Amino acid sequence: MPRVKANGLDIAFDSFGPLDGEAILLIAGLGVQMIRWPDAFCAALAGYGFRVIRFDNRDAGGSTHLDQYAPPDLGPLVAALMAGRRPEVPYTLHDMAADAVGLLDALAIPRAHVVGLSMGGMIAQIMASEHPGRVLSLTSIMSGTGNPALPQAEPDVLAMMMRPAPDPVVDEAGFVAHSLAFARRIAGPAHPVDDDAHRRLVLEEARRAHDPRGVGRQLAAMVVAGDRRARLATIAVPALVIHGACDPLIPPACGADTAASIPGAEFLLIEGMGHHLPASLHRRVADAIIRVAQSAGGDQAGACH
Repeated sequence: MPRVKANGLDIAFDSFGPLDGEAILLIAGLGVQMIRWPDAFCAALAGYGFRVIRFDNRDAGGSTHLDQYAPPDLGPLVAALMAGRRPEVPYTLHDMAADAVGLLDALAIPRAHVVGLSMGGMIAQIMASEHPGRVLSLTSIMSGTGNPALPQAEPDVLAMMMRPAPDPVVDEAGFVAHSLAFARRIAGPAHPVDDDAHRRLVLEEARRAHDPRGVGRQLAAMVVAGDRRARLATIAVPALVIHGACDPLIPPACGADTAASIPGAEFLLIEGMGHHLPASLHRRVADAIIRVAQSAGGDQAGACH
């Protein structure tokens, strides 16, 4: 797995498609690794002539893990925010966006089409608003703006997400069962989880790097990220917001708010989709990403219950 120095860290990445194609940069979500962007999905994007790059965020996979920092206790973090104070955290989503910009620097890529999923969508939004010269187009998938007035995750989903998983070295079956139960709960009814594929995926992630403390540090960065709407209003590149109509983790109102906050953004609400990008939607989502990328001037060719 290749690695480069970016923003002072080692960032693991790989790529698909021609090295001289316009770049599509894929940013993964909270606590997951670049392999959550499946090979087949990356190959579908690359089939249009783009160079598709996926990478591990800091504290995930093969990239640098900041083990010198303890994961913050979320209770005091939330209490400080509610009291109007900005708590100290090991790093912020702005730092993670700077990692992505540093990766582009290391690969000598001046500008890229940036695509982020969940927390990755938040990082992508920050790239487009804070580093506008590096972004050709933005696609934010199942993400939000940090608007405090929006609905939150369904309580049982939040409880499942915060419950510690078994250690895969000690209890592999329990670890897989824990992950699979959560994946099933957040998937939409029209696009259920492929149990066997998910089992293989989470075991591969565990073999690459299992770091719950790193997940805690990423989560702290999300918690203190704040409201991005004012900055999103400055984005001038073509933008697409994709959201599942049945997302119980980041409700669809959050996607609608994201699209409303970015001038001219397209909002694609997918019926029956939850907080999950299943194989059955890969082609539809890939085609939508390519459509917004091409609009930037590139020359490459159900019910919820």
